[in-house]
Amino acid sequence: MVLKVYNTLLRKKTPFIPRNGKNVQLFVCGPTVYDYSHIGHARTYVAFDVIARYLQYKGYDVFYLQNITDIDDKIIIRAREEGVGWKELADKYTKAYLEDVAALKITGVNKYAPATQYVDAILRQVRTLVEKGYAYELDDGIYYDVSQFTEYGKLSGRTVEEAGDAVSRIDEAIGKRTRADFCLWKRHKPGEPYWESELGRGRPGWHIEDTAITETEFGPTYDIHGGAQDLIFPHHEAEIAQMEAISGKKPMVKYWLHTGFLKVEGRKMSKSRGNFITIHEALNKWDVDTLRLMLVSTHYRSPINHSESAVEQAQDSLRYIRAATKSGKKRVAVKKWIETFVDAMDDDFNTPKVVALLLEMAKRMNKTEEELSPAIYEIGEVLGIDFRLEEKPLPPELMKLIKKREELREQKRWEEADRIREEMKKKGILLNDTPEGTEWVVKIV
Repeated sequence: MVLKVYNTLLRKKTPFIPRNGKNVQLFVCGPTVYDYSHIGHARTYVAFDVIARYLQYKGYDVFYLQNITDIDDKIIIRAREEGVGWKELADKYTKAYLEDVAALKITGVNKYAPATQYVDAILRQVRTLVEKGYAYELDDGIYYDVSQFTEYGKLSGRTVEEAGDAVSRIDEAIGKRTRADFCLWKRHKPGEPYWESELGRGRPGWHIEDTAITETEFGPTYDIHGGAQDLIFPHHEAEIAQMEAISGKKPMVKYWLHTGFLKVEGRKMSKSRGNFITIHEALNKWDVDTLRLMLVSTHYRSPINHSESAVEQAQDSLRYIRAATKSGKKRVAVKKWIETFVDAMDDDFNTPKVVALLLEMAKRMNKTEEELSPAIYEIGEVLGIDFRLEEKPLPPELMKLIKKREELREQKRWEEADRIREEMKKKGILLNDTPEGTEWVVKIV
């Protein structure tokens, strides 16, 4: 089965055929570093980590690039509130984000690109847009004229007229030609950071940083652009308008992939509701493998509800799969199981099917003598989840019960031995009698 991915631009699944053989260029929008990253960020970044891992598993040479927005209105406002410099604040939260990424076992990113390191590239792009007639000047900055880009709205499905109703980071200014026009270069205001340039003293707008970064690292066109669904409009729409106007080449991106929204206990996450959960807080409460399993149990394009019960279910599933990997005895061919895994992932990275497959494999090992652990571990590498059972000694009182049961069996006192077996089973511990002695496994069912 060929890998197919859902392309937001085309609104359908299409075969995945990179532009340059086995080389894949992947860009994902990173965070604006004015606060600690939350589990909504974790949902998106774990999803794309799994996607990058799977592409590598399939033999692709993936270069995964992610920007970090380290200059923005939100950063300037938060720095004033905290009484620190904007760069000090941005550096603080960039460091925290990279620590969170490491703690989440996100390994696929090849390069993190802070926007402030690409100001020269940003200025070049703004100048080009002005020269080509796609941008105009106002007192407070240089703006992109969306009416000049005839295909504006092709990603989101919005017309230029409809574009003005967006509530997500629209630049307000007197004199804009349409409400949807957005700022490319913000004129300097007292007390704000700035860069000197022939376009005037100022700083980058939000949308222009990504195209400046991707053009620098990948060129004007590349394979995959990812991010959360709430970035489709206006952010990703603006990126297309900028880059395709600058280069005259299209599509800027061959495949657009977007993750669904995350809610907490069925409600939108916000500090005012008291349900804002940072990645650090989540990992203090739950281990990383449990959290990743919970996240991949929902398809990356679908909405996901983070709840205590969902995480507990993931924890039980993780324990169940891990426990089963200890119980296998007879090695069998795992090819068909791997093929089923590949078929699921080839269908737009269908991780819920993969999780169901893992549980089926664990159930199979519990009922038979088959050893499927190698396949489970192989799948775990792609999901970024360690399914190996961590051996821990039982408490002394339970070890004493196992020893007593062995003595009862030697004395052929079968009924008393069976009572201990049932007692242990109620505690979640299954006993298996072998010629070498009694084996035990912690089982969550």
